[in-house]
Amino acid sequence: PPPHAHTCAGAQAQLRELHAAGVAMDKLAPMAAAAEEASAAAKALASALSALAAAAWSTLAALPLSHQLALALLAAVAHWLLRRALCESTHAPLLSVPAGELETADELSTERFSWEGYARPAGEIPCYDPATMRSLGTMKAMTRQEVQQRIARAREAQQQWAGSSFAQRRKLLRVLQRFIVANQATICRVAARDSGKPLVDAAFGEVLATCEKIAWLIDEGERWLRPESRSAGRMVFYKRAWVEWRPVGVMGAIVPWNYPFHNVFNPLVANLFAGNALVVKVSEHGSWSSQYYSRVIEAALEAAGAPKDLVQIVTGYGEAGEAVVTGGCDKVVFVGSTTVGRMVMKSAAQTLTPVVLELGGKDPFIVCDDADFVQVVPTALRGAFQSCGQNCAGAERFYVHERVHERFVREVVAIAGKLRQGPAVGSGTVDCGAMCMPQAAAGVHALVQDAVAKGAVCHVGGQLPEREGQFYPPTVLSNVDHTMRIMKEEVFGPVLPIVKVRSDEEAVALANDCDFGLGSNVFTESTSRGRRIAKQLNAGMSSVNDFCVTYMCQSLPFGGVKESGFDRFAGVEGLRGCCNIKSYAVDVLPFVKTYIPAPLQYPVSDASFAFCNGLCELFYGAGMLGKVGACVKLLRCIVTPKAFAPRAKAA
Repeated sequence: PPPHAHTCAGAQAQLRELHAAGVAMDKLAPMAAAAEEASAAAKALASALSALAAAAWSTLAALPLSHQLALALLAAVAHWLLRRALCESTHAPLLSVPAGELETADELSTERFSWEGYARPAGEIPCYDPATMRSLGTMKAMTRQEVQQRIARAREAQQQWAGSSFAQRRKLLRVLQRFIVANQATICRVAARDSGKPLVDAAFGEVLATCEKIAWLIDEGERWLRPESRSAGRMVFYKRAWVEWRPVGVMGAIVPWNYPFHNVFNPLVANLFAGNALVVKVSEHGSWSSQYYSRVIEAALEAAGAPKDLVQIVTGYGEAGEAVVTGGCDKVVFVGSTTVGRMVMKSAAQTLTPVVLELGGKDPFIVCDDADFVQVVPTALRGAFQSCGQNCAGAERFYVHERVHERFVREVVAIAGKLRQGPAVGSGTVDCGAMCMPQAAAGVHALVQDAVAKGAVCHVGGQLPEREGQFYPPTVLSNVDHTMRIMKEEVFGPVLPIVKVRSDEEAVALANDCDFGLGSNVFTESTSRGRRIAKQLNAGMSSVNDFCVTYMCQSLPFGGVKESGFDRFAGVEGLRGCCNIKSYAVDVLPFVKTYIPAPLQYPVSDASFAFCNGLCELFYGAGMLGKVGACVKLLRCIVTPKAFAPRAKAA
């Protein structure tokens, strides 16, 4: 019976005790009646619950085993989610960060911005909505001296933060996560207005990816930064060896404009959890949104009791970026083009500043003849057109088996022709937004024209629109081959170029015929076939029957090979990359120490070289007899070292 039944029974027992003590029954009668009613209600409830449980059990028992397992899994997931939600909601205050008028308005009434005849004022960055060309004001272009001052403030704050506990760092992350979940609309609106992407793409790339990273750090971050035991090896087996991950200090980050929220918070959460300070230089084409995000960061640091100068946002041009690289940061992460990445590496070499380079990408998307078209067509469209194709790990080369090529082209074209394009904010639901960079649309169009001139067929799009804003329409090309620039150069735009292939081998060969090697994607009903193809692709990441899903698996590192850069951010390796590795070796037992053997003490004896030979034979030689012989040699070196003295040459 439920606990209430026990309570009623206890009340009845107390009434009997009171009556035995002489309390008049007429005074106890109402209380007794209420207790009887409560007891009867409790028994009825218990009976109903028992009947319900019996019915549920009989229904469950009648289900197939697979359904029972599925329900059990669903119940376990629901229980885990509920417990996690209750835990996280009670450990983080909800921030209040007011948004400005331009950050909340559906439509802007500011003056229109135009690059034509524009003379950039010294020390200012013009900001505008790339979809409407409405002005968003200006941001300060910081000088080298100003950036160095911010690095110095961050370093002072980091010295305090380095001693913080993992519990405090998790609190900071929970504060951020709770704010993000509660303020998704404003975060996405600000990102969309600054970068031109639709709100749904902002929800995908800005909010979901950031929340997943924060959740992974909360769940697993401490595990991967704890001291880790290592083997001591054969010769010094009596030692205890381990490594520790120590914060690098001040991490510099230079991030692009395509995901203005995530590109700031991605390095922020990892570095602050690792104990670092962060100086992040945002793109001049994504500076306006950093005002709002900076206020969020300041409020979160205060709520978590962290130093206020722990995160510094830098705005500016090349001078500011150069200062981040050479102005005193202990390590730098650069995300951007291969051309600028080479410049960053050259500058970092002057101060021997370690750099992580995540550069361009031109990811292949392989469609096998047995691919699930219900899955692959919508995924291909999102891989090509999400954020108007402005993704470093976007799908830019589609290799489709000849048996399903015509169907793939037909279904992709049918949907691409229906996509709606326009401003992300204030114009209703759109599928594709604007190009963030000025002249980006013209650059994409030049690649499309080159392909068409060499024989490609343009089914949808392919024309520069005569409308206000920096737009290029979703474009689908077929009959594409590797003689065309569009298959060699990074497009970074809404183009889906399709190459017909005859076999898996041809698809792999063409996919690897590229200077870039960031991500890759394979679609087939056969998991073994997909894994076999993926293993042959020369890329930093591969997804089978999904698109770029490795980035949502936040335990995995993100990065590429060839001209896509080197080293990694994200995942275990990226988190540990925010640290310097320090090695330790200590005696296991205090009375078992390393003493320099007599033959090796200065001045060394005549037997010193033979003694080293014996050590090598003892620990690394093959066979028991050899090891016994080595022990004998070592003993002779100690007892009769003169026997190893070099013989005098005959006169």
